[in-house]
Amino acid sequence: MFPTDKPDPSVLRGMTQRRFGRRDALRLGGMSAMGAFLAACGVQGQGKPQASVAPDAVAKFWGGKAKNGKLNFANWPLYMDPKKPELKKFTEKTGIQVNYDEVIEEMGPWFAKVQPQLSAGQSIGFDLMVITNSIQFGQFRDAGFLAPLDHSKLPNYVANAAKSYAQSSYDLGNVFSIPWASGITGIAYDPDKIKRPITKLADLWDPEFKGKVGMFRDLQELGNFGLLAAGLKPAESGEAEWRKAAAKLREQKDADIVRQYYDQSYVDALGKGEVWITQAWSGDIFQKNVSDGTNFKFVIPEEGGTIWTDNMTIPITAENPVDAITAMDFFYEVENAATLAEYINYVCPVPAAQAAMRKHAAALSGEDKEYLESVASSELVFPGESDYAKLHYYVDFNTAEEQQDFTKIFDPIVLG
Repeated sequence: MFPTDKPDPSVLRGMTQRRFGRRDALRLGGMSAMGAFLAACGVQGQGKPQASVAPDAVAKFWGGKAKNGKLNFANWPLYMDPKKPELKKFTEKTGIQVNYDEVIEEMGPWFAKVQPQLSAGQSIGFDLMVITNSIQFGQFRDAGFLAPLDHSKLPNYVANAAKSYAQSSYDLGNVFSIPWASGITGIAYDPDKIKRPITKLADLWDPEFKGKVGMFRDLQELGNFGLLAAGLKPAESGEAEWRKAAAKLREQKDADIVRQYYDQSYVDALGKGEVWITQAWSGDIFQKNVSDGTNFKFVIPEEGGTIWTDNMTIPITAENPVDAITAMDFFYEVENAATLAEYINYVCPVPAAQAAMRKHAAALSGEDKEYLESVASSELVFPGESDYAKLHYYVDFNTAEEQQDFTKIFDPIVLG
């Protein structure tokens, strides 16, 4: 049975079809950015203190709770193979029946949807939800809406996760969450159009590419690149720095260097040759190259790129929390982490999954073998320490008012 036996080639062929896993990543407004790996690589963050948790909170929440044999799982669209091989394996192994629903498309609306029930101490209908390290993550955490995790029930996570995940600024020590997958924001370019290597954010301001540069419409992504291009650290920035970054971005716009401020459609614009160089998400570029046979390059610029993560969490009112934490740990078994990453192509939080992928690839032939080998060797799925050393935290908003100020400063660039 896959993955311990030879992988099903039909499954792998399905993975090479074009898709936009985690397709609403562009709507990451208010992110804090993940600290996973960064502390271990020397990147300094400015995380806020963890919401206070009573010493006996874990014992109180988990005491007396037992497996019920069912799980309601809320996730983002296309964040798992539609055939759901991992969930089928999970049910076979544990007997837990899973209702999997792709209902999360934006963090703000999701928080607004479930907040009334959580405030009233009522079930939201889901026992496990994948949420971004955003301002809403802080709202969930600080309002007491997330169950504290019992790490004794997470042996696979403890054994197999990259140890630096415990240093994440938004959830120090993984009190309430463990990562599902991560992604990197950097620069993509077409080497058939641009004959020299692209290495710097400054290349996005180069008049040589006038009218052929794509930038993100998402204000967090745009603003953070403006800060980095201006030589500023997003995690240490405030209004004064934001205005300097906006001025830097305005220079780029006023010189007609930017063709357009894109949402997910930047990938198609790159494919059609409308833009030659663009802000980009790592997973998109990897998938585009695999599915369409393109040879686009993705780089983390010398000045730095940014990184985000989506996290598995348990609502405090979950009706089946033991089943939920069992599933969380299941995805940290090396084989399961490997097959999930083989499909979604985002940054995998289990380093040992890389060797498992290579083993799967060795059992195959032809296009399927080439595909898995490309995933296993991709720095977009398994970045090296030198890559992580160039990644930064996003702007961290302490209040909704700060986020509004940020929006007012950068919005005119996109809309004007």
